[in-house]
Amino acid sequence: MANPAVVGLAGFGVTTLLLQLHNFGLCGSGVIFCCALFFGGTTQLIAGLQEFKTGNNFGYSAFATYGAFWIGFSCILLIMDLQGVPGTSIGAPLKITGTDVGCFLFVFTVITVIFFIGSFAIHMAMFLTFLTLLLGFIGLDLVFLAGMKEVLFITAVDLVICALLALYMMGHVIFLQLYGRNVWPVGGPLVKKKA
Repeated sequence: MANPAVVGLAGFGVTTLLLQLHNFGLCGSGVIFCCALFFGGTTQLIAGLQEFKTGNNFGYSAFATYGAFWIGFSCILLIMDLQGVPGTSIGAPLKITGTDVGCFLFVFTVITVIFFIGSFAIHMAMFLTFLTLLLGFIGLDLVFLAGMKEVLFITAVDLVICALLALYMMGHVIFLQLYGRNVWPVGGPLVKKKA
């Protein structure tokens, strides 16, 4: 059976990288919406469901969670683009504010703490990926909830590193199977599992 982490890591890495290009002012939000919905969201969600079949709780929950994150984020982009369109059963306009986006990001910061702690038992590349992801979420929380827009650039740089680490791990998995050796090493775990 193929390793579903390959496409899951690709979806996460590419979409995260593309969003940072947007944060640097290099591309618009339309491409973010499309990539977040289909590659970062749907592809990761499918990868998570495939990880379920392998019995990998960490991969299953991480890919399903961040796949759903990207699908939700793409819906937020769409709603913000269509502000004021009625869409709730109570007839109120469906609106999203910067604070709402901050709350959305904050709850994913909380769950990222759990994945970060879990990454201690996997390998150094996974640990570094979740460390930079956690720092990125904290930075975005500060931008959207505390109004500290001055940290957006450093947060985007941090998340570029996070995206590249995810793509590095994707390459590791692909090259390991193709060449039968550890072409791109990922290091050992910080915490060893009990026997």
